[in-house]
Amino acid sequence: MVEQRPLARAFAHLVLALGVLIVAFPIYYTFIASTQTIQTILSPPLPLTPGGQFSENYGAALFSGVGQIGGVSIARLLWNTAVVATAIAVGKIVISILSAFAIVYFRFPGRMVAFWLIFITLMLPVEVRILPTYKVIVDLGLIDTYTGLTLPLMASATATFLFRQFFMTIPAELVEAARIDNAGPMRFLRDILIPLSKTNIAALFVILFIYGWTQYLWPLLITNDSSMNTIVIALKKMVSFTDAETPWNLVMVTAIFAILPPVLVVVLMQRWFVKGLVESEK
Repeated sequence: MVEQRPLARAFAHLVLALGVLIVAFPIYYTFIASTQTIQTILSPPLPLTPGGQFSENYGAALFSGVGQIGGVSIARLLWNTAVVATAIAVGKIVISILSAFAIVYFRFPGRMVAFWLIFITLMLPVEVRILPTYKVIVDLGLIDTYTGLTLPLMASATATFLFRQFFMTIPAELVEAARIDNAGPMRFLRDILIPLSKTNIAALFVILFIYGWTQYLWPLLITNDSSMNTIVIALKKMVSFTDAETPWNLVMVTAIFAILPPVLVVVLMQRWFVKGLVESEK
């Protein structure tokens, strides 16, 4: 029986509330700044209550475009970033499932060599591969395209390793039963392995979506057209060296929009995310 300790419980709740306050206050402060005029932002201290420029600031950023980023609207940047993040997450998961499935369930010469070659790529930082990858993308004419933004980032040694480890826990009897039922490899993958892997897929999707959403270096190199920028790149371009040239109200609006989608993905998929990380019974 667990002993009830009111003081310990109250202290734990206090620590949790303090942690939430520390994490959430900068976001709240950013939202407050996004509803103010530039003059108010440049004249500290900033009020702790929302201002009266909410509709004007958010409307101008979403639909009118921002001069510092070539007149591109935040709606366009959000679309670009969502396409990139979703394509990277889905592409990594699909490629990793297929490669792990081939390594675990097919017997062919060099099978383990192929796995270790994939695994060794974890030791290579992005900076090592970025110049040759950029040269390939330029030669293929994929600058300022969604393919150029996403394709080089789709392979994932980490996801391949995780799926391989999970597939190795599938009982051999299940594989034999599928063979007795005359199920081919792709049917076995589609009807058995993927349904069993759904929590792992959900957890990886959350992680990989945030990874794709927050990409900075590769989109910076591969895009010259402002209309193909992601929201992280645009946010950096909007901030000038001098406060007078920076539209801080629109910068704060852009920051809020950059934060919201990853937060929504985590909140909406929280149950699947946690289950995929801690579930031991398959």
